[in-house]
Amino acid sequence: MKNSKFVIDKLAKLFEQGLISSKDIANELMTILKLKRDEIVFKMKLTSKDEFEVLSKRVENLEKKIDQIKKSKKKTKRVKRS
Repeated sequence: MKNSKFVIDKLAKLFEQGLISSKDIANELMTILKLKRDEIVFKMKLTSKDEFEVLSKRVENLEKKIDQIKKSKKKTKRVKRS
């Protein structure tokens, strides 16, 4: 019984260390991939998320103005006289 408890404790420690090291490896891998992604984005001169949101809001506002102008033109169409 004492030997089995010893073996189980050793296996638990090995398992715990394995999980910790695999999490560290996964975190390090994710960090490397994020850095590579940032380098590629920088090289392609893409906009950041904040800039993209600002630009999309500006486009939405412009689309609304265009729709308003179209609606106002439809209302003020000239009637043909016969």
